[in-house]
Amino acid sequence: MNTKYTPGNLVRYRNRDWMVLPSNEEQVVLVKPLGGSDEEITGIFLPLAKDFEKIDKATFKEPTPNQIGNFETAKLLYNASRLSLRNAAGPFRSMGKLSFRPRSYQVVPLVMALKQDITRLLIADDVGIGKTIEALLIIKELMERGEIKRFAVICPPHLCEQWQQELKDKLDIDAEIIRSSTASRLDRLVPDDRSVFHHLPYQVISVDYIKTDKRRGIFLNDCPELVVVDEAHTCTLPKGSTSKNQQQRYNLIHDIAEQEKRHLVLLTATPHSGKDEEFLSLLGLLKPSFRELDFEKLSQAERKNIAKYFIQRKRENIRRWLNEDTLFPDRDSKEVGFTLSETTKAFYNDLVTFARGISEVETDNENTKLLRSWAAIALIKGAMSSPVMAKEMLEKRHAKVTSEEEEVEIGTEAVENTLFEENDFGVDFSRNDLLNAVDYKANELQGLTNLLSKAELLIENPDTDLKIKHTVDIIQKWLKTGFQPIIFCHYIATAKYVEEKLRQALPKNVLVQAITSELADEQRKEEIQRMGEHEKRVLIATDCLSEGINLQDLFNAVLHYDLPWNPNRIEQREGRVDRFGQTSKEIKTYMLYGENNPMDKFILEVLIRKVREIQRSIGVTIPIGENNKSLMAELTQKILKTSSEADQLTLFQEDKIKIDNELELARKKGENLRSIFAQESVDAEAIKKDLEEVDEAIGDPQVVESFATYALSLLGASVTQDFDGYRIQVTNLPKHLQVALLTATEQAKGKTETKIAFNSPTPKGYQYIGRNHRFIEQLCHYVISNAFEEEGNNYNLARTSVIQTESVTNKTTLVMFRVRNVVKEVRSKNESVAEEMCLWGYSEQNGDLQAIDFKEAQNLVAKAIPLSNLPLERQQQLLDQELHSFENKKDAFIAIAAERADKLVEAHGRFKALIGGRSYEKSTPVLPPDVMGVYILLPKPKAIF
Repeated sequence: MNTKYTPGNLVRYRNRDWMVLPSNEEQVVLVKPLGGSDEEITGIFLPLAKDFEKIDKATFKEPTPNQIGNFETAKLLYNASRLSLRNAAGPFRSMGKLSFRPRSYQVVPLVMALKQDITRLLIADDVGIGKTIEALLIIKELMERGEIKRFAVICPPHLCEQWQQELKDKLDIDAEIIRSSTASRLDRLVPDDRSVFHHLPYQVISVDYIKTDKRRGIFLNDCPELVVVDEAHTCTLPKGSTSKNQQQRYNLIHDIAEQEKRHLVLLTATPHSGKDEEFLSLLGLLKPSFRELDFEKLSQAERKNIAKYFIQRKRENIRRWLNEDTLFPDRDSKEVGFTLSETTKAFYNDLVTFARGISEVETDNENTKLLRSWAAIALIKGAMSSPVMAKEMLEKRHAKVTSEEEEVEIGTEAVENTLFEENDFGVDFSRNDLLNAVDYKANELQGLTNLLSKAELLIENPDTDLKIKHTVDIIQKWLKTGFQPIIFCHYIATAKYVEEKLRQALPKNVLVQAITSELADEQRKEEIQRMGEHEKRVLIATDCLSEGINLQDLFNAVLHYDLPWNPNRIEQREGRVDRFGQTSKEIKTYMLYGENNPMDKFILEVLIRKVREIQRSIGVTIPIGENNKSLMAELTQKILKTSSEADQLTLFQEDKIKIDNELELARKKGENLRSIFAQESVDAEAIKKDLEEVDEAIGDPQVVESFATYALSLLGASVTQDFDGYRIQVTNLPKHLQVALLTATEQAKGKTETKIAFNSPTPKGYQYIGRNHRFIEQLCHYVISNAFEEEGNNYNLARTSVIQTESVTNKTTLVMFRVRNVVKEVRSKNESVAEEMCLWGYSEQNGDLQAIDFKEAQNLVAKAIPLSNLPLERQQQLLDQELHSFENKKDAFIAIAAERADKLVEAHGRFKALIGGRSYEKSTPVLPPDVMGVYILLPKPKAIF
């Protein structure tokens, strides 16, 4: 640590004033221009800092009577100064460098992370709550505390661009994507024989690229200090797993976690699939002893221990957390029933008869029996999805039976995963693999031929498909009321069929687009972006878009065209639009089902309604897991063996007790898991208090809005407020501010108007302007530099001013100043400089001075209205006298700065109590503070009669 140049002090270098920052290198002084940005931080190598490169001590230039301006701009200067602060005072070091203001509930995982010396955390919040934001907070805070310098985000390939964009938009971090399509280019940029993982500080890596044995070893050798794993449930290790993909993913994360000093954050909305082994394999990555836990016999000590590493919250837990509006939309959910046409119903009955033949082949092998039953069910469910899907499945099976090819063998695990739809990301299964896994009797060829001809008749007579008719009606109504829907299908053929029918039925100005796993990840993203260019749009998607991807900006309604066997899939699908950032106040989520289709009734009654009821009651996802396989097999057998609808209803009544018993066991397991949720151990009020203090120190979104709109008007821009935000005509702005405010697209088109908003979620068509937006940063610097001109400035900005106002009854002087505090962790070399803006003042009555506290001074700056303009000479005379006498009051003024330092110590002490084990931090003020402005308020003259 360099001791000659103390952090927080001012120096003069290259004809500019700089603030000294902490540096761990004895020969290097780190400096940042006073009022400059972090991008301008410079390292000065002392052995070369001679002659014209010499570093001199500097003092802050106090205001003069020549810097008189309009008092109403004092608030502008105050807000510009605090919005320009990046090293904010307060226990959260990163808040001044975020381009968003996190909700209080989103800070809870950060507090949990800071409680640990080495962060190990599984964040399993519900779909759409904001796990990405929670992870970003942890990344930035650890960076600002100097605990990490490098990090990697490991995620499924289709989420790489999304993570890269989030890091840029919210943290202003430029991360490189590392995967097959970028590896060669990045390798060419490497200057030596070390890997890209060594040279790139910020990485977003495709899990499928890095999981192989060869690349895993290279990555582990140069692995960053922090690793974030998104969709971590795809990296679990099921008991007896034979899946090479999942084993490789698990081995990768396991090897990363082996380094005890590496920070590790796991993200998933579905941590528990119903199989304890998988969940324990996730927890075991955080702490090896967790692999041996028994959830049926957890002790209180074990529960508390898990609670330090695991957090899971449902939407209902945080909808009105601390009375803070979470801005989640209201959900209009409905089950929309339709009646199968007589032709379609007859096809279904024939299908069941044929499927029954598949399942009734005699065999002594229980796995084979299970396989044949599920293959039969797969045929029924797939063929009833749509006529074209029925034709595709039957044609493929017909071709298989008449060929000489050998039957494909498929393991029981793969069968189960296909049936319950627990497959990998980005893959759409047609379930032909199930059908191809069973052999057929020769006399079944005729049955296939008959079914195929009936499926073709259904296609030729579209009026028989009442499912698509109901879909068209629903979509037409939604579009008329301003909704932009997604229709989720389970099969590619069905998605294309729905696309074709909707294009025929909807007006030409509605874009209808099907997106399936036939498109590569990049193509899917491009197609979705293209859809955003159309005012009215309908997306038909398979489940390759049901996880991970954010679609709330473009869509606000979901129709489940095919009911999934796994109820969690419904939550995943709806979570694409019902999530943090959705601007619509209401979203729609409808499920289609055939009222006289026993298969749909089975899925709806047995798998969806009961499970969702339990989820609502205990706030925990109830998975259909390994303990329910026998029940599912038995029930599916009964579906095949009962032909009439009346028999089906009897079936449901007879087996209701058995179903309820099975689900009751799942409910108890869910309640057991609920008891270890960690957020209940965090002091919510303490978090809220700290965030409010941060808002006061650096400015909240309302401050950003009032500052930007006033400054824009002052600088000559046309500012027009509308319902969602503001329209800004930028022609009269300085060129560099125009460039900072207009988007790249607007600049390319030569536009001079832009639409901006200051609230998040941001309305569609508006650009979000947060405190760290490049425009706000440059606008703050422009306002401050103009105010500090020695002989006045272009916009009459006030470092000094004298006014008469009804807001005071005695002469009152306000002082605006900036405080710098050096924060140091005890028993640590780590130091940082925390800055904040303060207001102080005093009033005079009969020669006595009475101090004015911060709140009163702030209120006067914001609300005092000048009654008239005093002559310039009179203002200068009063200011000259006040500034000279101010020297005698500096002791009291400096005492205020010391008091602010004590407040900072208090905040850190409170934070220590909140997070536990971290060392107590002390704060030392750099004196004297920087006086930014001095303002005299005179009472209204008394009337003379």
